[in-house]
Amino acid sequence: MSIRVLVADDQEIVRTGLRMILDAQPGIEVIAEAEDGVQAVTLARELHPDVCLVDIRMPRADGLQVTRELAAAGVVDPIPVVVITTFDLDEYVYAALRHGARGFLLKNAGPAMLNEAVHAAARGDALIDPAVTVRLISRFAGPPTGTPSPSTANAPTAPLTAREDDVLAAVARGLGNTEIAGQLHISLSTVKTHIASLMAKLDARNRVELAIWAAERGLGQRPE
Repeated sequence: MSIRVLVADDQEIVRTGLRMILDAQPGIEVIAEAEDGVQAVTLARELHPDVCLVDIRMPRADGLQVTRELAAAGVVDPIPVVVITTFDLDEYVYAALRHGARGFLLKNAGPAMLNEAVHAAARGDALIDPAVTVRLISRFAGPPTGTPSPSTANAPTAPLTAREDDVLAAVARGLGNTEIAGQLHISLSTVKTHIASLMAKLDARNRVELAIWAAERGLGQRPE
């Protein structure tokens, strides 16, 4: 069955472009478009798409509010949201993730990453644009600069295995699950299992927190 997607953006030309890209991908179907945040929430609750692709800046309700209403903790029957924007400001990324977003992409990410993000959100995973991930790691990891780290991951509740260390180091380099599977010569499902285990052991909410935790400890610098 196709992944049913709702696209929300206040610019018609952007919505049209996203629809054309997504409809051209196998296994994805755009079922509705919204021109503002209020309409996005209304349509999402009426149609219950598999994934909502939401712009940050929209009239009446922005993408962060839409994400909070559709995907935040405590929402009954939540809908996966992927935030897509031309603005890669750090506060947008973390606000989106804290509100429950299943992905964060820049609009120049390209069809392949857009396709991957939609599929990841539909299956319960999260994809964050690697360019954003690496930049955030460089900002927040390392010596204190007076800016508190957004990471809540502390000491692991159980020792990490050697393979979990390998996966964590790859996450810190901004690699996606498919790239990690290829580099470590393991299956995609095994990568997902390790990611889930790492999140549980480190009490991390998303892979950006995993990446920052790893980078702070130099794991991303390990030779492959």
